[in-house]
Amino acid sequence: MAYSEELAERIRDELIPEKDLTEREMFGGIGFMLAGNMCCGVIGDDLVVRVGADLHHDALTRPHAREFDFTGRPMKGWVVVGKGGLADDGDFEMWVKLGVACARSLPPKQAPKKRATPKKR
Repeated sequence: MAYSEELAERIRDELIPEKDLTEREMFGGIGFMLAGNMCCGVIGDDLVVRVGADLHHDALTRPHAREFDFTGRPMKGWVVVGKGGLADDGDFEMWVKLGVACARSLPPKQAPKKRATPKKR
């Protein structure tokens, strides 16, 4: 599944001031990580946002927002925002800021340790 490169570029522009930003292709889209914690991503033309369990219900009351149900089981603390909810720059910025706040509230993830290669005998 291809993802909207235009939406991904809007996210990159919004996240320019953030430190420890990385990108990772995942679930047929792209995810944006801050200190190893995903804050938001793009699947198709939709924005995926990590809002956290506390804001999950409130986020779902916003126009064009729905549960993130990628695997057949809704993921608490994550929402998907359709194209209509991203047309206004202020709404788009609000969603990305919610994702940043959630990711920053979590402890940084350590990079996975490399496994030692056994010595040849």
